[in-house]
Amino acid sequence: MSAKVIPEKIHLQGFRILHAEMKSPFEFDMHQIASFENDVKFDLSFNLEDNMVKADFEVTINTISTENTNLEEASSAFSFVYIFHIENFKELAKVVNNDSLEIHGGLSNALASIVYSTTRGVLMTRFQGTALADFILPIIDPAKLIL
Repeated sequence: MSAKVIPEKIHLQGFRILHAEMKSPFEFDMHQIASFENDVKFDLSFNLEDNMVKADFEVTINTISTENTNLEEASSAFSFVYIFHIENFKELAKVVNNDSLEIHGGLSNALASIVYSTTRGVLMTRFQGTALADFILPIIDPAKLIL
């Protein structure tokens, strides 16, 4: 596709937290955290008629302690939905075989970047005052989300 992804033509229309679960046991010893493990899931849905894209994003986080002094590890699970309006969406998407869309790779990458980095900020604020306060969603190549 010869069309270009123009960031100013991507508009975040809505954002919702569908699920927010956090376990931060009172007796949890934050000094025993050796690392965090996290898993993410990213999915895009498209509405070409209305120039809209829906991004579903899920993330789970668990602590891994150095010693088994914690009775229970701290954990979290969040599900988010992001709604985008893409002004030039019809230039960046092509109907293939009347039943699927071929999307400009740069658009998927841009949306993955926006969703991931916005989620990072939301989680940082949500984790303040909890056993997950030191967790920051790691920087990754957004292309890994859309594979």
